[in-house]
Amino acid sequence: MSQARIFGGMPNPVIARCPICAEALTVARLECLSCGTRLEGSFALGRFHQLANEQLEFLETFIKARGNFKDVERELGISYPTVRSRLDAVIRALGFPSQAEPDREAERRKEILRELAEGRIAPDDAASLLEREPAS
Repeated sequence: MSQARIFGGMPNPVIARCPICAEALTVARLECLSCGTRLEGSFALGRFHQLANEQLEFLETFIKARGNFKDVERELGISYPTVRSRLDAVIRALGFPSQAEPDREAERRKEILRELAEGRIAPDDAASLLEREPAS
């Protein structure tokens, strides 16, 4: 997906990070294309400018799907856990606390136990992995 599509057809979207040092940028001047009014100062960019292009593409798809995970899975060709993971990454990037972290830990513990049950890992290895995992 092109940047122009992501940003509603605008050819040159505002960037949020300095291409030299990666620090946050601020907007110094605003201009009305209709009447020519100009405002100068220090204007903050919104939360969504913190997102990477891939995150914006995901968010656009998520919104078009009205938050329906199955539709997002289908459109992007990714699994349900991947949809959850990407949504959680967007939530964190926007500066909100993540409520999915405990779920991810629980999923990892279940995965270790599944591998143990299927004989793909030894009991000692499973115990070692589970000891390293925080309790849910």
